[in-house]
Amino acid sequence: MRKFIYQFIALSFATTATFAQATISPAKPQSGTIAIVGGTIHVGNGQVIQNGTVIFSKGKIISVKEGNAVPQDIAIVHAEGKQIYPGFIAPNNALGLVEVQSVRATRDAQETGTINPHVRSLIAYNTESRIIPTVRSNGTLLSQPTPEGGLVSGTSSIVQLDAWNWEDAAYKKDMAVHFNWPTSKQPAEGRRFGGATLTEEQQKERYQKQLTELNNYFAEAKAYASTEKPNTFNARFDAMKGLFNGTKKAMVNVNNQKDIIVAVKFFESFGITPVLVGAEDAVEITGFLKDHNVPIIMYESQSLPANDDDDVYLPYKNAKILHDAGLLIAMSADGYWQQRNLPFMAGVSAAYGLTKEEALATITSNTAKILGIDNMTGTLEVGKDANIIISEGDALDMMTNNITTAFIQGRSIDLNNVQKQLYKKYAEKYGIKAD
Repeated sequence: MRKFIYQFIALSFATTATFAQATISPAKPQSGTIAIVGGTIHVGNGQVIQNGTVIFSKGKIISVKEGNAVPQDIAIVHAEGKQIYPGFIAPNNALGLVEVQSVRATRDAQETGTINPHVRSLIAYNTESRIIPTVRSNGTLLSQPTPEGGLVSGTSSIVQLDAWNWEDAAYKKDMAVHFNWPTSKQPAEGRRFGGATLTEEQQKERYQKQLTELNNYFAEAKAYASTEKPNTFNARFDAMKGLFNGTKKAMVNVNNQKDIIVAVKFFESFGITPVLVGAEDAVEITGFLKDHNVPIIMYESQSLPANDDDDVYLPYKNAKILHDAGLLIAMSADGYWQQRNLPFMAGVSAAYGLTKEEALATITSNTAKILGIDNMTGTLEVGKDANIIISEGDALDMMTNNITTAFIQGRSIDLNNVQKQLYKKYAEKYGIKAD
């Protein structure tokens, strides 16, 4: 009973904080043509345009050019001395699925069971999350709320971060199925959290059992997908169809070198090229990954090395190593509130080998390519959605990142958030001049 009361109190505080931001309403559709004039345009594909102009209408970019000459009678946003970027994209995270980690009622990232491809994270996505405005104000405009747990976690979608509800938020629906690859390596979770530690023999037995389960399931799912009109509808098999016809991505959480090789070959045996997520040991087998044309969503660069004998700076250098090997890479921040640090994680990679534009691509154009939305966003090019941010300084540098303006599909976004509200509140109390 006491535990329930504590959880109720925590949930009440979380709900109050959420309601405090309910006044930040989603923006109305773009009306009229808008030109952003005079800034430095970072296209997202490596190209930089000094003193450029971006013009967009009805949510679409219609011009990107040098110079500041624009037609008369259109709204002008002055960006002289500022930096213009494509909106950042946060893949593979729990933003909008988890609000308070310690309160079970606010966690919607995981379903019971081990094989759940039919579970759709999109319908659990909470557009009222108090964390979203904070993430948005650092430049992230698109996200991929991702299911967790089990061997097959579920199906994810891409959302835009300014919406009334999950239907409005949907940017690309049900585009990936997520897998947690069985590991042959003794996991540390049991020791860390007081659970039972498996013997080497028990670990091997569990590993083989999980591999067999996955193999049998894939074989049945592929047979179901090849049947034009199945006699009985099966939601778990039906959700897998897109993997076999190429309309969905297979996103695989895997880290160990041996497991990566086994996972890639397993998916290829079913005609699928997986997207690796995490892939801590990928730097050890870059040749293999390049030969198999496997893209990688790597976790944050601001972390400790995975192995005791790793270079202490290896997490900072990973992006450079993988990029130089010719691999398509994107950056991800694990969890939910960590998404606000996504641009700074890309910035760390720039400090350790990548150029600034290459680092920018890991959270814009590369991410869009991996997620299959590069025809819609990821770069500032004619015909793409007007997902644009303007920063007073380098948006990948936490010292100079100051997003002053943002547009999602041409809509001007309110960049207020609870942190800014608290700063203003206490700045006034102590007589500090707030920006």
